[in-house]
Amino acid sequence: MTTTLTIQQAAAATGLSVHTLRYYERIGLLDPISRRDNSHRLFREEDLLWIAFLLKLRRTGLPVRDMLQYAAWRRQGNTVQSVAARKALLIAHTHSVEQNLAELHSNLQVLQRKIAMYEELELGNAVQIRHKEP
Repeated sequence: MTTTLTIQQAAAATGLSVHTLRYYERIGLLDPISRRDNSHRLFREEDLLWIAFLLKLRRTGLPVRDMLQYAAWRRQGNTVQSVAARKALLIAHTHSVEQNLAELHSNLQVLQRKIAMYEELELGNAVQIRHKEP
């Protein structure tokens, strides 16, 4: 038996708002979510796994338009063209993420050098202050 979640439960499980889940479905990032007879959405485990992947893409800076294109290729199934297109998009995005990480690492090193410099200055000032005391 497949476990399903209401939209509120899915929101809690994913960290997204109910509004965002509805929006993602409306724009086509999510496949149509199955519904109960009363039209309430029922999210399956597969939906939650897909949402988790979308969140990884979003958190790494992939634009929504590219996420939409990826979702469209995914709906085509594992055809040669679809797989190649999805792979190419992920490779390009991976390179972008790697460049961003390298830049962040470089910036972090500058900050760490500045902090070390200020610590040395503080130690130097502490020595100077002690020498001035009677």
